[in-house]
Parts: sequence; structure tokens; C-alpha cells
Amino acid sequence: MKRAFISKEQAEAIAKEYPTPFYIYDEKAIRENARAVNKAFSWNKGFREYFAVKATPNPEILKILLEEGCGFDCSSMAELVLSKAVGAKGKDIMFSSNDTPLEEFFYADELGSIINLDDLTHVDYFIDNNIPFQETMCCRFNPGGVFKMSNGIMDNPGDSKYGMSEEQMATAFTRMMERGVKHFGIHAFLASNTVTNEYYPQLAGQLFELAIRLKKATGADIKFINLSGGVGIPYTPDQTPNDIAVIGEGVHKKFDEIMVPAGLSDVAIFTEMGRFMMGPYGSLVTRAIHEKHIYKEYIGVDACAANLMRPAMYGSYHHITVLGKENEPCDHTYDVTGSLCENNDKFAIDRKLPKIDMGDLLYIHDAGAHGFAMGYNYNGRLWSSELLLKEDGSVKCIRRAQTMRDYFATFDELPVFDAIEEAIEESGGN
Repeated sequence: MKRAFISKEQAEAIAKEYPTPFYIYDEKAIRENARAVNKAFSWNKGFREYFAVKATPNPEILKILLEEGCGFDCSSMAELVLSKAVGAKGKDIMFSSNDTPLEEFFYADELGSIINLDDLTHVDYFIDNNIPFQETMCCRFNPGGVFKMSNGIMDNPGDSKYGMSEEQMATAFTRMMERGVKHFGIHAFLASNTVTNEYYPQLAGQLFELAIRLKKATGADIKFINLSGGVGIPYTPDQTPNDIAVIGEGVHKKFDEIMVPAGLSDVAIFTEMGRFMMGPYGSLVTRAIHEKHIYKEYIGVDACAANLMRPAMYGSYHHITVLGKENEPCDHTYDVTGSLCENNDKFAIDRKLPKIDMGDLLYIHDAGAHGFAMGYNYNGRLWSSELLLKEDGSVKCIRRAQTMRDYFATFDELPVFDAIEEAIEESGGN
């Protein structure tokens, strides 16, 4: 059973100051999870988790993770800027973009971050544009085909736009060594949101064997293996959560079997998790404001897909708790909807829930990663606030809610801007 980390009473008190909808994150749980990850891989002296900034790009969240020893995986200029602003330096940052603008490569180099090349052509791109090669560079691997585990096909790397073939990896390493690169990393992401303790160990085994082959083929000095992300969370209540200690020990076993006999016992292990680091520790809280009784029963809430788009975009399941009714029977069937002019704007379809009354607070679980970050402004819907439940029980606003003035701000050079400002005043908005 999934449990909310705030009560109805807490949520109502918070809503008096920060109206719904709002995101809220649990600092204590975030810190405990980061420590569990570091403990699980403590057998590897060079281990580091590079949190995927795209999952939850909030400076207060990044500060917490930096304090817990994490670095940051970035894939854009804005993410690089944000990481630097919170205190990340040099090798605290892994830059793993693709189809990358020139200025982003230059800025990543200026910061001294580890640059992870997505394609062999990027070697020539560096040479042609006089981007310096760093002493340590990384390349992203794509094995092609499908990625299988004991429970079947997990994903299809052969259809992915990311990464290089093994032959291309060898060519990239050789050409970069000719340009003075001394050390290399290997990176791969082969499956998304796996809820199994098998994924990382199996991926690690493949990458460890690849490292040995590349070292033999090129003479390259392999310094780290980046397992990237893919370790998932149980969105549905019936799934068994991943056990990071078991996962870490599984990777350890593969390391001892493959890397140690090959004389590569000093290679560092990196991870790059977003969902596992933050997913369960953030939630979207929204209020029931309308009900509709036609061919189905509908509950309309004051959040919409613009606040959390995963259900609309992917058909993803997010568990819902009706705060204060945790112990009541789930004997009603609802579609829980937002206000967008799109029929896929639904947080739940045919969901068994307790009877929902107008004004009830709905707590949407597991929104801490790829939740707020994927927000948008369709229909002119505004982004919500983000709040942090501190370890001492207090609540801190870590991003204010967007206003209409924010939304219209980029029209400031048009003659209509004054009329927009006047209309905002008339509407009672801000």
C-alpha cells in the first residue's frame, strides 16, 4: 500500500499559504535514499551518482543531493548553468547531451565537466570547431538489437537515437588518443524504468566485457563505467520496489568476475539516476473542484496535464490517495481529469477510489521525477509552486507558482503588452 508523506491536516494547512495544485518533496527521504545508494556502491572506491538534472531541475533539490555526495548529469545549457549555480564544479558535472549546439560544448568544457560524446561524428565536430578535448572523455554505447533479461525484452536499443556501435567507439577512442586524450569512460542506457534488481548487474556485465575488448583493441585507459539510469520505481502498489543494496552487490559480483581478473580493478562505477533518486519523494497535491455524471463518473481537479503530463503522454499510472480517506473502501470508479481541452488530460481512468467529495485533496504519488520538469503552458495553464517538506517538519517554498505576468512576459516588445497588463488587472489575476 502506498502512503502519503503528508496528512490531510498538513496538506490543508499548506494549502492556506500555497494554494493547490502544488508539488511537495520530502527532504528526509531524499537524503536517506541518497545515502542508501552511496552505501550500496561503497565497495567501489571511485563510485559516484550523477543525478539526472532533467528529472527535477530545482536548485534546492540539487543542493541537497550535492551535500549527499552526488554529482549532476546535464543535457542542456540551462542544466549546466543551474548545476554551476548550486556549487557543482569540474568533474561534479557529466555533460551527456545529443544533437548538441556548439556553445553548449564550449561551456561544458569551460566548466571542466566530463563530456560524454553521443556519436562518432562529434569527434570531427570538436576538431572542426576547435573545441578542446579534455584529458578524460566519455563515449556513449549502443549495442543495437534488443535488450533482454530473464523476464523478456526490456527495450529496443536498435531503435534508439543514442550512442555508437562498438566499432565506432573504438574509432572514437583511437582518434581522441591521437589528439591527446589520456583517459576514457564508457556510458550506456539500454532500458527505462526497470523494476527489477537484475538490470544494473546485467548491463554492468555487458559494459565490463566491452571495456576489456576496447582496451585490447585500442590500448585506451578506461577510467570509469557509467551505468546511466534505468533503475525504476514501483508506480503501482502491487510492484515490489528495487533493492539498491541487492543491485549494488549484483554489480559488485560482476565487477569481481570480469574486471578484476582483467586487471581493471581500479575502474570507477558511475550511475546517473533521476527517477530512483527522486520519483517516490515528490507528489502533486490537487483539489477536487467539479464532478460530472454521464456515461462515466468524472472528478475534475484543479491540476491538469500541464502540471503532470506523464499519464496523458505515456498512459502512465500514478497512484492516487484521497487524503483523509485512506481507510475508506475504494468502492467508486472515476476518471480523474484536468481542465485542458484535450481528452487525454486524465490522471486516472476507471480508477477505484473512495467516494470523492468536492473540496477533497488528492495526493498523486511518485511525481518527484519527470513531473514538474515536464510541465508546459498549453491552454495558458500556469505552473504550480514547488514546496519542500524539511527534515524538521517545516515547509519551504522552493519555487513560487507562475503568474499570468510570467506567462505573458515575452510579449513585452509588442504594442499589445500594455493591453495585456490592463486585462490582467481587470481579471483579478497577477
